Amino acid sequence: MKKRLVVIGNGMAGMRTVEELLTAAPDKYRITVFGAEPYGNYNRIMLSSVLCGEKTIEDIVINDRQWYIDNGITLHAGEAKTVVCIDRKKRDVYAQDGTVASYDRLLIATGSKAVIPDVPGNNLEGVISFRDIFDVNKMLGYSRSHKKAVVLGGGLLGLEAANGLVLRGMDVTVIHNNEVLLNRQMDKPAGKMLQTELEKRGLKFRMSAKLKQLTGDQQGHITAVCFEDGSQLDCDLFIMAIGVRPNMALAQEAGLYCERGIVVNDTLQSYDPSIYAVGECIQHRGDTFGLVAPLFEQAMVCANHLSAHGAAEYVTLPTATKLKVTGINLFSVGDFQGDEHAERICFTDPASGIYKKLVIKSDKLIGAVLYGDTADGSWYQQLLEKEENISDLRDMLIFGKAYVGG
Repeated sequence: MKKRLVVIGNGMAGMRTVEELLTAAPDKYRITVFGAEPYGNYNRIMLSSVLCGEKTIEDIVINDRQWYIDNGITLHAGEAKTVVCIDRKKRDVYAQDGTVASYDRLLIATGSKAVIPDVPGNNLEGVISFRDIFDVNKMLGYSRSHKKAVVLGGGLLGLEAANGLVLRGMDVTVIHNNEVLLNRQMDKPAGKMLQTELEKRGLKFRMSAKLKQLTGDQQGHITAVCFEDGSQLDCDLFIMAIGVRPNMALAQEAGLYCERGIVVNDTLQSYDPSIYAVGECIQHRGDTFGLVAPLFEQAMVCANHLSAHGAAEYVTLPTATKLKVTGINLFSVGDFQGDEHAERICFTDPASGIYKKLVIKSDKLIGAVLYGDTADGSWYQQLLEKEENISDLRDMLIFGKAYVGG
């Protein structure tokens, strides 16, 4: 008899785990998947490419509904199929419409939810986040009928949303609470070069800005963004992109141990050994996750244990940052600032738009920032992950792998 595996969450982390499991142990489980969106599995990180017109929704689908049928997977998709309760004693999950599924093993992959700023007016019409196909379709609709957009957040997601809306013909201003764009991934010189390039493309910026409130018309639709200094911006569409938080409410209500996310061990098990969790909803050794690379590593480890091979352990490695804006090359990995004991090697060519910084400590590369020329990014990342002694390479390291090899 096949065991019953129920997956809560039809996103990239959960479905990559299922894909790995189908390869490792294709006949072990009868699989049921619940997803709150009315689609198959799609590539969420490519939503910005849909927004800017480089891709269509169809282009970013990973597994369509036929794939589930072909693999004998029962898919419950749509808002009514949102799981609202986990009964750990009976080992049942319950959807909003009353659908029930029993499990021997449960995989929670509920992802994350957008951080909503605590400012007056955050519930006005025309105020949205940037998380799913519904949001993208709404933004595309506004771009055809409205003019002025404001994006809150100068991080990866905010800049990708802003770039897409500019390409769709909107007048876009990005509000950021720091003086440096991508301040979690870039240092000041690289951040300023990025801002200059984006301004050439038509984006406007309000840096180190403090938001006071959002105001609307009599119909409850946003009309303006107001700042603490008394200034304001006209606004038809306001996009919130200031980060995400693990979506762990369902797990908490089921009594699973959570801190900043659902706490899992190195095999991606929760404190209930029959329940696993992967992706942006988890916390592993104090870390939470927002980029795709660690999610896929988690999926491999989780599938390894669900298939009963049981040898793999998840280890968090430094994750590189890249911006999905055509024509802009940037790369960041590790501790790109360093402390007072670290050395910094920099190379700048303003005329060519190139900036590189390597951070070294105890003869090891601990961080790197590249702007304009990112060809050596993966090599620097390998040196960092392997903690290689770079003392013999130090004098030439900034010039890249080809130069060192020569």
